[in-house]
Amino acid sequence: MKSKWWLIALVACLALVLLAPLASSSPDGLERVAEDVGFMELAQAAPFSLIADYVFPGLENKALATILAGMVGTLVLFGIAYGLAWLLVSSRREMV
Repeated sequence: MKSKWWLIALVACLALVLLAPLASSSPDGLERVAEDVGFMELAQAAPFSLIADYVFPGLENKALATILAGMVGTLVLFGIAYGLAWLLVSSRREMV
């Protein structure tokens, strides 16, 4: 995994996270359809929530809390993806 694409993608995602507070506060597509069709009240709460509503808990500044939540989520997912890719590449090398 000598490619720099991992680093470029990570930097691009983290840069986009900085713009997250500027995103629309309108509901997403599925939520909008649920409201329009009338089955929104049938929705159940999630069984657990790590970072509820994309806002990092304990911070007063909502924009900063959103940015921090996005950065944590991005770093966790990139760590998992990079780890899986590393495992796949290393197992493939052992087979050869």
